[in-house]
Amino acid sequence: MSRTGTSESLRHYSGADRMLIGLQQRLAGLTRPASKIPPSPPSPGGDLPTTTLTDPERRHAAGLMRVNHAGEVAAQALYHGQALASRDPAIREHLLHAADEERAHLQWCEQRLNELGAKPSVLQPLWYAGSFVMGAAAGIAGDRWSLGFVEETEKQVAEHLDDHLQRLPADDMRSRAVIHAMRSDEQRHGREARDLGGKPLPSPVRRLMHQVAGVMKAAAYRF
Repeated sequence: MSRTGTSESLRHYSGADRMLIGLQQRLAGLTRPASKIPPSPPSPGGDLPTTTLTDPERRHAAGLMRVNHAGEVAAQALYHGQALASRDPAIREHLLHAADEERAHLQWCEQRLNELGAKPSVLQPLWYAGSFVMGAAAGIAGDRWSLGFVEETEKQVAEHLDDHLQRLPADDMRSRAVIHAMRSDEQRHGREARDLGGKPLPSPVRRLMHQVAGVMKAAAYRF
């Protein structure tokens, strides 16, 4: 069904029903690998030479890229939940466009995991479901709060990517190229959300977001 057809049919449902339908559709999309989704820009690290990593280095790099892949699953879920609950069509379209860019990140991370002989987190449905609910809650709170949520999320993601650049094996140039490109996009998403009128989140909410992200990163690194 086209996006227009989907939008027309969803008009007959309540807000809660639309969120549940959207969650069902997006969770179903996780049954196929990101490589099967329509193509995105080529990976920033694709043309760089392959370097030989020791087994511990390869496992560590794979763990970090699995965290990044899980983060991109969560990012898409947040944007989808926020877009579904948004009251402003222009902001909704902006959120969906950002989600498309996050899909490119998802593909880059999956490609790099494949190169490292590793798989994405087995907890993907959990990351998506929890993040979708948080995104929808932010959208219900209002578009300014929702945009503030985007700004704070992207700020924390950029900080976490900086940390990964410090922790990656020095010779893993392909992973580094992917993370540099992702960080640039995340910082831009944060600026755009602020410029669209995002409202700064209260400090307790920012701390809670940081704590939730910490749990996800610790689990995704291993599983």
